[in-house]
Amino acid sequence: MSIKAIVLAGGYAKRLWPLTKELAKPLVDVGGRPVISYILAALDKSKHISEILISTNAKFEDAFNKWLATQNASGASSAAPRQALLGSGFSKPVNVVAEPTMAEGEKLGAIGGINFVFDSQNITDEVLIIGGDNLIGIDISKIINEFAAKGAPHVGVYDIKNREKVKQLGEVTINSDRKIIRFREKPEQPETTLISTACYLFPAGIRVQIKNYLSSGGNKDAPGYFVKWLAERTDVYAHVFDSYWFDIGDHETLEKAREFARINLIK
Repeated sequence: MSIKAIVLAGGYAKRLWPLTKELAKPLVDVGGRPVISYILAALDKSKHISEILISTNAKFEDAFNKWLATQNASGASSAAPRQALLGSGFSKPVNVVAEPTMAEGEKLGAIGGINFVFDSQNITDEVLIIGGDNLIGIDISKIINEFAAKGAPHVGVYDIKNREKVKQLGEVTINSDRKIIRFREKPEQPETTLISTACYLFPAGIRVQIKNYLSSGGNKDAPGYFVKWLAERTDVYAHVFDSYWFDIGDHETLEKAREFARINLIK
């Protein structure tokens, strides 16, 4: 199995301004390193991931390229071609794909950005898509194994173990086979403690379904709307985990993620 990974890093993170006004949110420091580095390290360890694509925008394209250049393996020749240097500290190719936007009002949205990556890179492979601003304890090998066994789309679903918190998130209801039977955004009366995260595994051919979704007028921004649309048309399954998950969207969550990383992830 050969899977391309797309790391979503195309937002402008206005809720974290002024910190992220000139800094891409996935490059914000969490525990002494950019939060995206935790994601890339986990993806790089998977034998099934063939390539990692960072989906960003024109404003932050150079910043990601410069950061990747600092990840070079020691001894890399400074005379080597620039592209060869990028991501050479990883065992897999890591490349930046930038949509042509420079500001919030121009952005394509998460699903629009994914569609741009599919088209510009002519992707027809199975894909793993993950949010570049999430500090997430999902086991990449486990979700890929479940995906391979079912041959159907999978979503990383976190058990937050607190129904009050679910009221501000996306609730996921599953059956005994872990098939997703309902999505609800910010439910007033949650019936479960399972919430959707920005981690998705899709089979080859999902590109066509994304285009169908967009042409039908689907929301271009939050990926959860696409997954809800997809689950109403085909079987979509949950990979449930309960280790840790921080969706870094505001200053409070950022500080919580930093504290968690300081205590649990820094070696």
